[in-house]
Amino acid sequence: MARPPGTLLLLLLLLRLLHLAAAGRPCGPVRLSRDTVLGHLGANITLTCQDEVPANTTVLWQVEEQGAAGGWGRQLAEGNTLLLRRLRYEDSGHYSCSVGSRLLRSLRLLVAEPPETPQVSCYRRSHDKDVLCEWPQQEKPSPGTRALLWVKQRFVAENATEQRCRYFSKARKFVCRVKVPPGTDDTKHLVVSTCVSNSAGGSAGKDKIITLSSVLKPDPPVNVTVQALEKAPQRLQVNWSYPSSWDPRFYWLRFQVRYRPEPAPAFVEVDQVTTTWLDIRDAWRGTRHVVQVRAKDEFGHGAWSEWSQEAVGTPWTDPWDFTSEMEPFSSQVPMEDGSYGVTLFPKLFREDDTNGAGGAVMESSTHPVASPYAFLVTGGSLLLGIALFVGIVVRYRQTWWTSGQETTKPEGEGQHMLVPLGLPVPTFSDTPLLSHPAPSAPGMLHMTHADFSSSGQ
Repeated sequence: MARPPGTLLLLLLLLRLLHLAAAGRPCGPVRLSRDTVLGHLGANITLTCQDEVPANTTVLWQVEEQGAAGGWGRQLAEGNTLLLRRLRYEDSGHYSCSVGSRLLRSLRLLVAEPPETPQVSCYRRSHDKDVLCEWPQQEKPSPGTRALLWVKQRFVAENATEQRCRYFSKARKFVCRVKVPPGTDDTKHLVVSTCVSNSAGGSAGKDKIITLSSVLKPDPPVNVTVQALEKAPQRLQVNWSYPSSWDPRFYWLRFQVRYRPEPAPAFVEVDQVTTTWLDIRDAWRGTRHVVQVRAKDEFGHGAWSEWSQEAVGTPWTDPWDFTSEMEPFSSQVPMEDGSYGVTLFPKLFREDDTNGAGGAVMESSTHPVASPYAFLVTGGSLLLGIALFVGIVVRYRQTWWTSGQETTKPEGEGQHMLVPLGLPVPTFSDTPLLSHPAPSAPGMLHMTHADFSSSGQ
């Protein structure tokens, strides 16, 4: 038989080494001792004392109580067999059967369920932190369940690092901590294997291949606040802080901010934020907004953090301006299909007591609220109308008075006017009454003023 070429042998040997390097650890149930009996949760089980029992003998079953000081605890029943129905985790313990004071058999009962198959995910909160791997549990694991995790470099025939995992009942998940030595290359591929086992069985998770940079996932930003800016009815100032697990002296984070007015269902997202603040300039007037922030490594490694807790804020509102409470918003809301154009009307609310209990409820207000601009327009129109009306009245009143004077009969018409008797007041004239004497003509009589005076006497 011909021998395979040397290159083929090397290839087969390499494939064998790769298979051994990639092979995971065996994962099986915990071995049980001969005197241990396994029972499943919610099932029935029958415990047998002996195959044959002498006649006219009474077999008594007992169970050891937790914390009992010496001897056996609570008595259960008589007979060669003991039936336990609908097993619970609390039924686990040591059971014994005896005849009189003579012990016949002692058994250990374990109530357990096979573990769930782990669906592991790993993350690292910063470049100088250990890797945390975890997986959730739908049901509480049985007592005595243990979880292990192994980490090793890919395609390298070396011993894997074993880590014991811990179960957190409140979070209902297993968490494993993987130590990362300083100076470890973040780009090397690691193989993560998991195994969960108990007395009822074992379950191995699918191997997960990771790198230290790919599992980078910061904690959410903290101290998120939303503040209104004075005399800016469409602006909001958002501030936040780095999480305590991330040291900004060595690596920075970039952030993503999303916000929405409370009537709107969809968020508006702002990317590539490198500061710890954001100025929102298109907020809705007089409307409360919900804001959240998340973070990611500045170079884009890993995944985004979870969204921060919601923070709320309302833009500044002029106390004398009621337009934001009665007029429709002109801002457009982004829809799920990417279109815009939804215009919403804000609601006016008032507080009222409910059944006299003093509880404040928000109800639609039935009192109309008018705009100051409407008052100005109405008042100006009213003043202009009054002015025009007064002008017309005055103008026509003068016309009526003049026409009345012309058509009315003067007082005293048809009677003789009383004229005061007396000499008329002489009127002075620049022309002298008597002219200077002129030279007498021959044959004419010449009379002077003196002659006239003497003749009158």
